[in-house]
Amino acid sequence: MAKRKKYTLELEPELDFNMIGICSHHSDYRLAWGINQHLGLHLIKCEENFELMNKKGEVISSHSMYIFQDEDDRVDYYLIKNKHQGKYAVPENTSIDFFLFLCNNHIVDPAEIIKQLKEVNSIQGAYAFQPEELNSAENFVFS
Repeated sequence: MAKRKKYTLELEPELDFNMIGICSHHSDYRLAWGINQHLGLHLIKCEENFELMNKKGEVISSHSMYIFQDEDDRVDYYLIKNKHQGKYAVPENTSIDFFLFLCNNHIVDPAEIIKQLKEVNSIQGAYAFQPEELNSAENFVFS
């Protein structure tokens, strides 16, 4: 009897988003309000939190999330709190309080967004991150 060959298909996750880290001493709703006022966005709190799961499909942490879908530029914005109950969405960057994700972005310049974010009173700092450089970036799949 001939031996059967076993093949394994491994797919690399496509990290098709811009990622901006935000340092702020304010709460998530206060930060979202400030961003909305200054950048002209309409971030609203999602009914369900952003949940990180282990390989067994069990929720290991839950983080507040705000979303805005810009119909004109066709960009989706997600604001996610990094730390909740001692657990981090992006454990590589524990000094970052929030992450702003720009998905399906082909128009908006992330450098311009960072410049505008730095002008918001409740933001102490805003920094660009390359998702490819973070192991935890593959946890962020937006549909």
